[in-house]
Amino acid sequence: MTDKFPFGEGASINMPPLFSGVNYQFRKARMKIFMHSTDKGIWETIENGPFIPQVKRDEVLIDKPSSDWTEVESKKAKFDWISKNIITSALSCDEFFRVSQCSSAKEMWDILEVTHEGTNDVMRARKHALIQEYEIFRM
Repeated sequence: MTDKFPFGEGASINMPPLFSGVNYQFRKARMKIFMHSTDKGIWETIENGPFIPQVKRDEVLIDKPSSDWTEVESKKAKFDWISKNIITSALSCDEFFRVSQCSSAKEMWDILEVTHEGTNDVMRARKHALIQEYEIFRM
C-alpha cells in the first residue's frame, strides 16, 4: 500500500503533514496551506518573525513588558508559539532535533528551508547544472 500512496493515505485538516526529510517541496507547500487555513497570523509569523510589542521611550523603541501587553498584542505574540508547535508536531525525530534549539518559528522554517533546498546560490547552481545536462542530452 505504501507504493500506491508514497505520502500516506490522506490528509487531516487537524494535523499538519508529517515530514521525515523526504520530498521537502511537497511538504513545504502542504505546511503553508495548513498554516494559512489555521490562521493567517500564523503564516505571517513564519514570514516576518515573531511579533514583539514595543513602546517608545525617550525616542527609542524598547520591548514592552509582557504584563503591559493588550489582548490583541498577546494574541499576535502567541502566533509564534502556535507556529512552533505546528512545525515541531510535523517533524520526524531527526528533523525535530535539527530545529529544537531555535528561538522562533521563522528561524525553524529558515533552517529547514536551507537544509533541504539550499541557499539561493545553491539553487541557482542546481538549475544551471540541470539546464546544461538537458542541453547535452538534446545534442
